[in-house]
Amino acid sequence: MFIPITEFDGSRNALGQMARVEDTRAAAQSFRERFVAGPKVKYFQSFDLVRVPYPTRYGFRNAFSRERWVEFMMITNRIFVVQYETPEGLKTLLVSPSDHERNGETPFFRRLQDSTPSFVQNFIATRYTSAPEVVASLGLKPEDIDYITYDHLHTQDVRRWLGTDDEPAIFPNAKLIVHNREVESARDLNPYQQDWYCPNGTIGIPEEKILRFEGSISLGDGVALIHTPGHTEGNHSIVVNTDEGPWVISENGISVDSYAPKLSTAAGVAKYANTIDTEVIINANTLENSIDQYISMVQEATIAGPSQRDARYPNMFPSSEMNKFWLFPGTTPSFVVGEAKHGSLTL
Repeated sequence: MFIPITEFDGSRNALGQMARVEDTRAAAQSFRERFVAGPKVKYFQSFDLVRVPYPTRYGFRNAFSRERWVEFMMITNRIFVVQYETPEGLKTLLVSPSDHERNGETPFFRRLQDSTPSFVQNFIATRYTSAPEVVASLGLKPEDIDYITYDHLHTQDVRRWLGTDDEPAIFPNAKLIVHNREVESARDLNPYQQDWYCPNGTIGIPEEKILRFEGSISLGDGVALIHTPGHTEGNHSIVVNTDEGPWVISENGISVDSYAPKLSTAAGVAKYANTIDTEVIINANTLENSIDQYISMVQEATIAGPSQRDARYPNMFPSSEMNKFWLFPGTTPSFVVGEAKHGSLTL
């Protein structure tokens, strides 16, 4: 069903860490050239789901100079709707359809909610819409959704979407596309990683509704899932070819600033990036493998290429993007994607 992508095979085998970066960069450039020359998706659109606080010490690891006084930044979590052609016909994919009602049971966020008065939560957090509401607003029916995927399974509870023995599926025909290492990790976590996974988020889902893959794969015309380990073992980035170039959807970085930190206007980030001469600033809530995550972010930025909105920045689309918020001074990014829409939806 899915076509393996081989450009990245062996690109991280070198003993030297920067040799791995350069080998992966070269592989990413080769993949980008082939991918951009290929077909585009039929439809792509982003929608804001929920805006929530996120610790600055994680979002800009070591780089944010005010974290002693500004504990949080604000991030907006998004869902993406993608339609693309395959040999089996047109397919509809939901990227990052977070169930933000259930995701609040993730241990880290559960503690945060329990320690924060409800009026403060209501003042700070903003819920814009939900995955079923987005689908309905487009004129799609729940059964029109063929697949769902996430760059990784932090905070995700997908049981309502896919169904279990105890509850029917909201999207009855949908299947979860997930890297094999990610789903296995999510079911057998150590305490540090467990703090960021929603309890039992995939337990009880029929196995035939979980499509596991290894390496990197093409889903169809203009859509690829690229294995980008580091943030989690099974992390993958979603690459979508559009008339604005290839968007790379990821949470390896919480801002486009994370991929161009020397241009960042967030407090201290540019100075830090110049001091240590780093290309990227990793999202570091779980440090499974920071070396691989650095390589993966260079890989993502290379695939993305320059943004048509501002060529100084890569065409990255953070699935959870930092936004300016008056209560958290110093967290204003230099570049915000906001939203994108390309092509026409087929009902």
